[in-house]
Amino acid sequence: MSTLFFYGTLRHVPLLEIVLGRPADSLDATRAKLPGYCVSSVAQGPFPMIAPDGEHEADGLVLRGLTRSDIRRLDFYEGSFDYDLHQTALTDGTKVQVYVPQAGRWTPDGPWSLADWVSDLGDMSMIAAGEVMSYYGTRSRDEVAEMFPVIRARASAAVRAQQSVHGTSTFQGQVDVLSRDRRYSDFFALDEFTLRHDKFDGSTSDQMHRALFVAADAALVLPYDPVRDRVMLVEQVRFGPLARGDHTLWQLEPIAGRVDPGETPQEAARREALEEAGLELDALETIAESYPSPGTSSEFYYIYLALTDLPDRSAGLGGLAEEHEDIRSHLIPFDELMERAKALDFGNAALVAAVYYLAYHRDRLRS
Repeated sequence: MSTLFFYGTLRHVPLLEIVLGRPADSLDATRAKLPGYCVSSVAQGPFPMIAPDGEHEADGLVLRGLTRSDIRRLDFYEGSFDYDLHQTALTDGTKVQVYVPQAGRWTPDGPWSLADWVSDLGDMSMIAAGEVMSYYGTRSRDEVAEMFPVIRARASAAVRAQQSVHGTSTFQGQVDVLSRDRRYSDFFALDEFTLRHDKFDGSTSDQMHRALFVAADAALVLPYDPVRDRVMLVEQVRFGPLARGDHTLWQLEPIAGRVDPGETPQEAARREALEEAGLELDALETIAESYPSPGTSSEFYYIYLALTDLPDRSAGLGGLAEEHEDIRSHLIPFDELMERAKALDFGNAALVAAVYYLAYHRDRLRS
């Protein structure tokens, strides 16, 4: 049996239950202080770190009687963040083990508050922990660490899904999920469902099988210069057309990218504009919040039009090398934009929606 001291997110009992895979009432837990250590935020992520510091003591939770199975599960979860167990002692001399980050792995970034973390990131972190622990026994902790940014992005999308504003007049029936199996997971995940659902006539459907991609949310933005009356589109290779057998593999699109954990869709749109095209955006207008393909994917789009300055020099090459982006931007006058849209020259649905939104609101925007 082992005794561990927790100073960070695992002090949140619902998260601890997910990681250990058993209820809190089975745990021997008490509050304690660990002398000679300081807890701080991590600059690279929404979690804390601990480091030796003779001037401070860390508040925390002591768990006694942890089994080898508990430690293996904890090692898997904490190891995904490059934390390992170290031996130390509490104020009263009790020997405990504590998860300490590997030297130089994370950058301390000021004080950390459990209450603030629970309020701002608790729900997302518990959903992410559920996915992380679903790989226990099938993937290594290093493999999960590589996936963790997209795991958190998927979890953030699940939190935002509870705030959706669409569907005020649609049928509010019940869907019973009988099983959900993850067949693949990396940048996207592929889940297979067995389910049944309520029908419009009051009956219940037969049991059925479905598969879909599970993806993060995305922010898309069409930059528009109302003075010069032109937009910026970006061009890059896309593999959906490749898989379909399309001859047009380089597609014209709005600026777009994943909404990262801890940022709003509007912040993501502004960040992507800088990364892909070097643009500083002014006012954002919401065009739509929608699923591009609700029958096959959980991906959700936040689509914006942005007012900005688009001089000739703003077009060029961009993208992040570390994300293997090779992006070319184009400045297209409004009249040409509309002619190309009418000629079905754009293969991107979000772009077509943004173009016709601009056409409808153009006079107002130019005034």
